Amino acid sequence: MVATPAWPPKSAPRLFVPGPLDDGAQVALEGGQAHYLGKVMRAQPGDAVILCDDLTGEWLAEVSAAGKRDVTLGVVRRLREREAVPDFWLCAALIKKDRFDLVLEKATELGVAAIRPVLTRRCVADKLNPERARTIVTEAAEQCARTALPALAEPVKLDALLREWPEGRRLFFADEEGGQPAAAAFAAHAGPAALLVGPEGGFDDAERAAVRAHPAAVAITLGPRILRAETAAISAVALWMGTRGDWG
Repeated sequence: MVATPAWPPKSAPRLFVPGPLDDGAQVALEGGQAHYLGKVMRAQPGDAVILCDDLTGEWLAEVSAAGKRDVTLGVVRRLREREAVPDFWLCAALIKKDRFDLVLEKATELGVAAIRPVLTRRCVADKLNPERARTIVTEAAEQCARTALPALAEPVKLDALLREWPEGRRLFFADEEGGQPAAAAFAAHAGPAALLVGPEGGFDDAERAAVRAHPAAVAITLGPRILRAETAAISAVALWMGTRGDWG
């Protein structure tokens, strides 16, 4: 007897759309998403599409109509509730565009709750295209089957970040001059936390002193090798997820 194929199929396209979604809702797509479904995926009426709205979770939808410039979907049922996101932020200094794109993508895949770009004195970049950044984050979430998007903040200067730091949130500071071993520091703190990682040239002496003097800050080391900024951010987030996040 031939087994019944899984429905929806694992290969079904995944898209984030504005919500909230609900049973029976009709979703009209235009622009890039319609082009992706209609032209790239060649979606036909009856085909399955997985939708997420960053509010209510993951939903099964079916293509109702596929035109040249728009696609209409009918929501069938909810598949999963919105995921519980570990309360961990990545505060990453802006670096060269392609490398910061990688940080945005991998931090999203790893499951951070928020990404807060930071401006420091040695940053080689001082701007972030918010629309492009949001697209990178959204596409990464779609590809790794997240049901929640990380909050993406506007770039903020380091002194403002420290001045406005919320009470009760630990700030792990990846300091190239040393600190507590990262895994041990992460394991010792169970509450809300964040990671601060510097730019290509690192923090200058005044910035380092200001961070270390902050009551929420804990300086950490990521090992004996000098890591590129993007490597430090990605590896430290992965280590936190394995130690205190949802990888257990």
